[in-house]
Amino acid sequence: MILSGQEIKHQLGKSIFIEPFYEKQLNPNSYNLTLHNELLVYTEPVLDMKIKNTAKSVTIPVEGLILQPGILYLGRTKEYTRTEEYVPMLEGRSSIGRLGLYIHVTAGFGDVGFTGYWTLEMHCIHPIRIYSGVEICQIFYHTIKGNYDKYSSGKYQNNKGIQASKLYEDFDK
Repeated sequence: MILSGQEIKHQLGKSIFIEPFYEKQLNPNSYNLTLHNELLVYTEPVLDMKIKNTAKSVTIPVEGLILQPGILYLGRTKEYTRTEEYVPMLEGRSSIGRLGLYIHVTAGFGDVGFTGYWTLEMHCIHPIRIYSGVEICQIFYHTIKGNYDKYSSGKYQNNKGIQASKLYEDFDK
């Protein structure tokens, strides 16, 4: 079951934490998250799953930044979230999708107990100008049934910014 917007608001400070929180971003069954002004772009022509791939930081200027097709841009939300007792999920806003901008490749699913900023895996169909602060995606919450272990020791937990892939850590095990 998905929480309503009213229930999201009711759970603020209890089981759901969104910092900063602005009521105008609350929807009937989700909350809009905004885009930070920093992006990461991988610098290698071929990415390798077994190594830490290098990336460069790109700042979105006030006049916006034009994204190009064929490039993966890692962004992040301005909002820092923490979720207890619910499964957080991230999805693009329909207005963003209708411009041909995808905000996540496959990672829209969070874990109970996730704490941090959401990294966005953005790519576009054709060139598009983006702006920092735009309401780029929405977070919504599912209830969970049965006993569960909270996400606490994952490689992306308690992050302080954009997280490039850490899949290479799995190969070291």
